[in-house]
Amino acid sequence: MYPRIEIDMKKLLHNVEEVIKLCKANHITSSIVVVKVLAGFLPVVIEIAKCDFTYLGDSRLDNLIKYKNINKKKALLRLPAFSEVTKVIEFADLSLNSELDTIILLNEAAAKKNKIHEILLMFDLGDLREGIFYQDDYLPIIEKILAMKSIKLVGIGTNLTCYGGIIPTNKNLNLLVDIKNRIEAHFKIKLEIISGGNSSSFHLMASHQIPEEINNLRYGEVIFMGRETAYGNILPNLHPDVFKLQAQIIEVKTKPSYPIGEIGLNSFGEEPVILDKGIMKRGILAIGKQDVILENLTPRDKNISIIGGSSDHLLVDLTKSNFTLGDILEFDLNYPALLYLMNSNYVEKMIINK
Repeated sequence: MYPRIEIDMKKLLHNVEEVIKLCKANHITSSIVVVKVLAGFLPVVIEIAKCDFTYLGDSRLDNLIKYKNINKKKALLRLPAFSEVTKVIEFADLSLNSELDTIILLNEAAAKKNKIHEILLMFDLGDLREGIFYQDDYLPIIEKILAMKSIKLVGIGTNLTCYGGIIPTNKNLNLLVDIKNRIEAHFKIKLEIISGGNSSSFHLMASHQIPEEINNLRYGEVIFMGRETAYGNILPNLHPDVFKLQAQIIEVKTKPSYPIGEIGLNSFGEEPVILDKGIMKRGILAIGKQDVILENLTPRDKNISIIGGSSDHLLVDLTKSNFTLGDILEFDLNYPALLYLMNSNYVEKMIINK
């Protein structure tokens, strides 16, 4: 059935293994492999979990619940909500946190379950998403966490590029190292994990610019798309084409390229911007904006271009091609496209080369 995503398992597992080797060559001895883009698709997650990394990470608690029988420690990457704390304790071994009141509730919930829950305390180095701002006084918060009997502060972490687009550098990652050193000196403890960001930190590896004290990264896109995310460069020895979208042509007609009549708003409340290219061989594919942001797709056949679409239809220019009704078109994906498509119940997922 179409539309569908083909997942090349051999290429994906190659990427996972290569990235793990790259991490270990750069003193990253602990890894959280982020599988949120798979939207809980168990057949792939189970295979990835067989690889040699520390935590299986997801930002959705519902997905961690699906992974309960996978023999790998689980990490919740989105900060826990008050309403989730009981399930967080049950289904996550570790969670990322920045709010003391939430950590207090996690401690209470863990005590009721006779569990010790691990946390990474997050620090904001300027990207302005989650974390205690690095210039704030964090030692009183650390003191209260260390007094909790059912919470284990395993380390600290930061997140970069996801909101503000701030690039990881040796300079800003050393701010996290400074925080680590201050905490360890003040409380006479040793933090196990210093987590220096996500796939955007990989651009520093070629020049060995990640501070030696950073021993953990949380990464997903680098294994799924084969690229670091600071500048979008493909990394050596990685496959950028693990995933491809296939969609079927359901109409082929020769029509004008510019609408006829008064133009108002389209089905998404937008005023269309359409170029007049004259008479065009136009194809319609059985996929639409409900499944993916169309601009995030790239036709593999360079003779085809995307015109636009609506909720359930993707319009393409077939003028320079020989494709006809019933044919299958293939598309490369970027990470946002993959995220949308994997979350669509209307897109089949097929594993190849297992």
